[in-house]
Amino acid sequence: MHPKELITKYLQFFEKKGHTIIPSASLIPLNDASVLFNTAGMQPLAPYFLGEKHPEGPQLVNIQKCLRTVDFENIGDNTHNTFFFMLGNWSLGAYFKKDSIAMSFEFLTSKKWLNLPLDKLAFTVYKGDAKIEADEAAARYWESHGVSRKRIAFVGKDNFWSAGETGPCGPSTEIFYWSGKGDAPAEFDAEDETWVEIWNNVFMAYNKDSDGNLSNLPAKNVDTGMGFERTFTTIMGKESAYETALFIPVIEKIEKLSHKKYEESKKEMRIMADHIRAAVFVLGDANYVVPSNVDRGYILRRLIRRAIRYGKMLGIEGSFTSQLATTTIKIYDDIFPELQENKKRIQEELQKEETKFALTLEKGLREFEKMAARADVISGKDAFLLFQSYGFPLEMTQELALEQNITVDEVIFKEEYTKHQKLSRTAAGGKFKGGLADNSEETVRLHTATHLLNEALRRVVSKDIQQRGSNITPERLRFDFNFDRKLTSEEVKAVEDEVNRVIKKGLPVKREELSFEEAKLLGAQMEFGVKYGEKVSVYFVGDYSKEFCGGPHVKNTKEIGKFKIVKEKSSAAGVRRIKAVVQ
Repeated sequence: MHPKELITKYLQFFEKKGHTIIPSASLIPLNDASVLFNTAGMQPLAPYFLGEKHPEGPQLVNIQKCLRTVDFENIGDNTHNTFFFMLGNWSLGAYFKKDSIAMSFEFLTSKKWLNLPLDKLAFTVYKGDAKIEADEAAARYWESHGVSRKRIAFVGKDNFWSAGETGPCGPSTEIFYWSGKGDAPAEFDAEDETWVEIWNNVFMAYNKDSDGNLSNLPAKNVDTGMGFERTFTTIMGKESAYETALFIPVIEKIEKLSHKKYEESKKEMRIMADHIRAAVFVLGDANYVVPSNVDRGYILRRLIRRAIRYGKMLGIEGSFTSQLATTTIKIYDDIFPELQENKKRIQEELQKEETKFALTLEKGLREFEKMAARADVISGKDAFLLFQSYGFPLEMTQELALEQNITVDEVIFKEEYTKHQKLSRTAAGGKFKGGLADNSEETVRLHTATHLLNEALRRVVSKDIQQRGSNITPERLRFDFNFDRKLTSEEVKAVEDEVNRVIKKGLPVKREELSFEEAKLLGAQMEFGVKYGEKVSVYFVGDYSKEFCGGPHVKNTKEIGKFKIVKEKSSAAGVRRIKAVVQ
C-alpha cells in the first residue's frame, strides 16, 4: 500500500458517513498560546467544541500535521516520531459513543477498508473516578461487535483526555494492535508494549475550568485521532515506520552518504530521518519559523543540529541536510504540495543552519581537547557543558573520550541533564499556559480586540497591511503584520485611539456562514497561512471589520474594555509586532 492510499481510504470512509473533509491547519497555531506547535487534530477545532458552529457542519474529517517534543528521548524507537500525521474525525453534537465505536470498528475490520483481523485488536476504556463513573457503555458497545471482554481493559488517567489545562475534555477509548510475532494473547495487558495504540476516541462531554471543576459542554462531542505512521506500519506488517515507504528513501540516502548500513546504526539513522522530516515540515509551512534561540525557532534549531551531530557521528563529510530534505520532500509532495513550492526556502535555511553549527562544532571540539588534557575523566558537569553550549550529545563526548583512552562521568551528566529537563519543562509550562483554548473572558476580549487592531492598522497606517500571525494569552495579545518600517509614536497612538473609538461605539459582533468565494468578494480578511474549505465562518464587527475566524468573541465591542498598545517592534524581515492589553 502507498501511504497516500491509507489517507484516501480514511477520508473517503468518513465522507461516506456524512463527514466533510477539511484541510490540515497550519503546523504553527496562530491564535493559541498554549502550545508551540499543533499537537493534535482537535487543537485548531477547540472553539467548536465549546459551542461555536463550524461552517462545514457538525461532522468533520481530515489529516492534520502535528509536532510534539515531549517524547524527545524516545525518538528512534519503534513507535515515536517528533513530527507525525493524525487522521481525525469529529462529531460536534451529531453522534456519540455508540456510532463512533461502530464506525471505528467498521473502518478497521471491514474487508472493503483496512481488513485488520479482530484477534489482533484490543481496547481500553475509562475506569472512572470520583467525578465520573466507569465507562461500561463503551465496553458494551465494543462487545456488541464481537470483541471479547478479555480484550477490554479499564484504565485510569490515560483514558481521560483534555485539550489542555482547561477546556473541552472527556473519557476515551483507545484501540491497540498486536505488533508481536505469532498469535496475540487471549487476555489484553495494557502495560504490554507489544500492543501498539493506533486510535483514540475521546467522548468530549465536559468543560474543565482552571480549578479542575467539570461542567457539561453545550453538546456531547467526539474527537478521534488515528496515528497515521503507526497505522501504516501495522498494515505493512513492519516493526517500525522507519522501515516503510515513509522513511526508507531517506534512510537509504543516509546509508549512501555515511557508507554505513542501517542495521548497524539504526538509532542514529532513525533520529536523523525523523528530525529532518520535522524540520522540512516546519520550514515548509505557510506560517514557517526559522532556526533561532527562542520558542519555536529553538525547537527547530535543536532538531536540525541533533540531526547534524548524528550525521557527523556516522562519518558523513560535508553538508548533507538539504540533500536529505530533498529526498523527504519527494516522499510527501503529492500529499502536501506546499513542500515542493517552498523547497528553495527549506534547503537554504537548512544549509545556513548547518554552516553555523559547523563553527560551533569546531569550538566544542577545541573545548573538549582542553578538558581531556586536564584529567583522565571528563566530569559530568563538563560533559553537560559540551551538550548545552556546543550541542554535543553524551554519545559524541563518550566516543571522543574513548579515542583518548579516558572516560566520562555518565552518572553526574544524567543528573545535570535531568535538572535541565525539569527547568525547561517548568519554564515552557509557565510560558505557554492558557491560550485561546482556555476560552476565558480575558482571552475572548483580547481575541476580539485583534480584529479591531487588524482593521485599525489598515485604516490608519496602510491599506496593504495584513495579519501575519497572532498569539493570545489571558494577559495580553501579540499581533504580527507585514510592514517594512517601525511605526512612529504618532502612528501607534493613532491606531490605539482608533481601536478605542470603535470599542466605545458599542458595535455588535456577529457571525455568519458564507461560501469561501462570497466571503472573499465581501473583502473579509483572511488569516495568514490558513487553508479554508468551501464554507467559512466570518465575524462582522458592526460595519467596521469583517474577518474569517472561528471564534470565540464578545457580543458587543463595549465588553472589550480599554485597549492599550504596550510595545511595537520588529518580528522578522518585513514583519512588525504589536503587544497590547485590555483594561
